Amino acid sequence: MTGAREKFGAFIRREREGMEIGLREMAKMIGVSPTYLSKVERDEFPPPAEDKVRAIAKIIGCDTDDLLARAGRVSTDITDIIKRHPVELAALLRTTKNLTAEDIERLARDAQKAKGK
Repeated sequence: MTGAREKFGAFIRREREGMEIGLREMAKMIGVSPTYLSKVERDEFPPPAEDKVRAIAKIIGCDTDDLLARAGRVSTDITDIIKRHPVELAALLRTTKNLTAEDIERLARDAQKAKGK
């Protein structure tokens, strides 16, 4: 994530309003109070738990991993994978540090092909 990236709350508020979903309606859809969601959107409260972030991503049509990253989190399935192979995956991730997004996508495609063999 870069410093210029829009904060979690501002991002979901902009997306929600762009879809013409009311605050109360969105709060009900994700199972929180409108007051709580309002404070999250104003960045007065930290982003909600992973299950709520996932629900928000689905509603606004955003990539779940991207929204979790905006919330300062990593998906639990990813952390579980890392915990199974911490040394190898740490080394792999560190090698991607200066790669472009396209390079990383190519690596992911190559890994998918290798997985299918």
